[in-house]
Parts: sequence; C-alpha cells; structure tokens
Amino acid sequence: MSAFDPSLLLTVDWPEIGGATLDTLTMLGVSLLFTIVLGLPLGVLLYISAPGQLRARPRLYAVLSFLVNVLRSLPFVILLIVLIPLTLLLVGTSIGVAGAIVPLVVGAIPFFGRLVENVLREIDRGVIEASQSMGAKLPQIVFKVLLPEAMPGLIGAATVTAVALVGYTAMSGVIGGGGLGDLAIRYGYQRFQTEVMIVTVVLLLVLVQGLQTAGDALVRRCRFG
Repeated sequence: MSAFDPSLLLTVDWPEIGGATLDTLTMLGVSLLFTIVLGLPLGVLLYISAPGQLRARPRLYAVLSFLVNVLRSLPFVILLIVLIPLTLLLVGTSIGVAGAIVPLVVGAIPFFGRLVENVLREIDRGVIEASQSMGAKLPQIVFKVLLPEAMPGLIGAATVTAVALVGYTAMSGVIGGGGLGDLAIRYGYQRFQTEVMIVTVVLLLVLVQGLQTAGDALVRRCRFG
C-alpha cells in the first residue's frame, strides 16, 4: 500500500467541501431544534408519568417507554430506509438535506427524551415536595422548579444529542442525504479519493469537538454563573 501524498489535498474541490459542510450544519441545526422542541416534552412526560412520580400513569409510561426503546434500538441506517415513505409524505423527497432531516429528528427525539427523563430524575425530591407543600400546580412545578433546576443537565443532554446527530448526518449519506457524509461516500469510498475522506473526517472531528467544548462551557456558566 502506497503512502498518502499530502499534495493530493491541493486537488480537493474546496467549494464543494464548503457546500457539504454548510449542508451538514443545516441538517444539524434544523434537526437539533426540532429534537429539542419535541423531545423535551417527551422527556418531561416520561418523568412525570413514571410510577411514583408527580402524575403516575403506569400504562402511559409503559407505552411511551416501549416506543422510545424500540426507536432507540433500531440502527440509524435501517431507520433511514424504513422512514423513506414518511419522509416522502412530509417533505416530498427522501434525498438531500430536506430528505435527511425527518429521519434525523425521528431518530434523535427518543434519544434526547430518555436523556431528559434521566436528568429530571436526578433532581432532589425535597425541592419538588417543598413546591407541592406551597400549593404549586403541575405546570408551575415543571416550568419553575424542574426545568430550572435541571438546566445544566439539560444543556449537557442537548450537547450529547448534537454530537450524536453529527454521526447521524454522516450516516445519512448512505441514502444520498447530502453533507459531508454523502461526500465521503461518493468520493472518498466509491471513487477511492482518500484526500476527500481525510478532509471530511477532519471536519467532522472539528465539528464534534466544537460542539462539545461549547456545550461544556454553557454547562459551567449555567452552574456557576
């Protein structure tokens, strides 16, 4: 096997790399937004409906927990294929940036929802009982006690989810989802352009590191002001 020649990096189509990077950031931003908007209520509902919690509904919790476990257990590549009919129905295409967002959101919501549930479970029960003793209703407990108390953990959960979504966006390239993953598969793998593979991997690593660093900084700021 011959050694990689760094001069090959000069032949990389950098405008195309830039466009793929922008596509990845778009998929990540939009899917993360929808994941948080939909996954946060799911996590709260899982928490409050669990046995022994604020509004225990064992049957509801069992159903929700089962659905979350099913979706989390499916490999994302399989989920991409299974959701093609739903993606076509919602956005009119199963490829490109738009076609990748639906499976990204569906795959990430149960992941984030379970993380939210676990974060809420870590809240001191005494804080909740104190608010109940003062006559706080369920919405007040959720919005004025649970979520504020859990904010550092929720930011950490969102960071973990964002990092996972970066990997999901790369895998979406298998079905032509666009972004750096699609570029790596079409050029780096199918056409044996090692330089393209190296560039896309480095960019994905930089993106993950940037997300983790930003998330950690936000958690520290939230905890210590």
